[in-house]
Amino acid sequence: MREIIDHTSYITDMASLKITFLGTGTSTGIPMIACPCEVCLSDDKKDKRLRSSILVQSETTTIVVDTTPDFRYQMLRENVKRIDAVLFTHPHKDHVAGLDDIRAFNYFQQQAINVYANELTQKALRNEFYYIFAEHRYPGIPEINLHTVPEQTFMIGDIPVAPVKVWHLKMPVLAYRFGDFTYVTDANRIDAVEKNKIRGSKVLVVNALRHAEHISHFTLDEAIALSNELDIPETYFTHISHQLGLHQTVSETLPAGKELAHDQLVIFS
Repeated sequence: MREIIDHTSYITDMASLKITFLGTGTSTGIPMIACPCEVCLSDDKKDKRLRSSILVQSETTTIVVDTTPDFRYQMLRENVKRIDAVLFTHPHKDHVAGLDDIRAFNYFQQQAINVYANELTQKALRNEFYYIFAEHRYPGIPEINLHTVPEQTFMIGDIPVAPVKVWHLKMPVLAYRFGDFTYVTDANRIDAVEKNKIRGSKVLVVNALRHAEHISHFTLDEAIALSNELDIPETYFTHISHQLGLHQTVSETLPAGKELAHDQLVIFS
């Protein structure tokens, strides 16, 4: 597969990517604590949703997008033995809370882990995990190399990473394009110039919180409309709340080429 990097003349050969959905739920996860609704009580494993994150892998490189509160379990469940980098989308707790557990990878890899975030997220990480950045550091705490995500496409190992800025109400959030695959979480608006960075993707993952309008997330109908506008042949919806409905019931209503993602779903791009 050949991918034009950042819409310039630079072209790189890139192997097939394996994408694993580590979690597909909204900030509360599904089931939601104390909720008696039919989705939270469902026996269907596709209705069991950890907080949203993906694993992006080539033959030589492994990237995690967001370290959720479920990060430790997600890594154990997928038997992940090594990661090369963490990409953060934004500073909300359901996307950063698991960072402390990166120290297990430090121990076995005997190196610091590269972490990429925008300035807003970096500020939150320094506040939430102040001990990582302390002048006098306690032994055994996480070791990270914190990088600012550049505006242009950059490489992590053999995987090209193209940042795309989207809006979560008034908060800038980073979506990411990896070759023909684009991942958008926690958004309800994308400017035209940024949409152009997504165009041409063969696979799009985008948040679809529920049916009713929300202040900072796409609804299912809005996510479908975005996919149609960008003419994406294969689209998966993530960051799902229990208010959207049962996985099976909602899936039966979706147009061709559009599916609800679920935890541990694996796709190739």
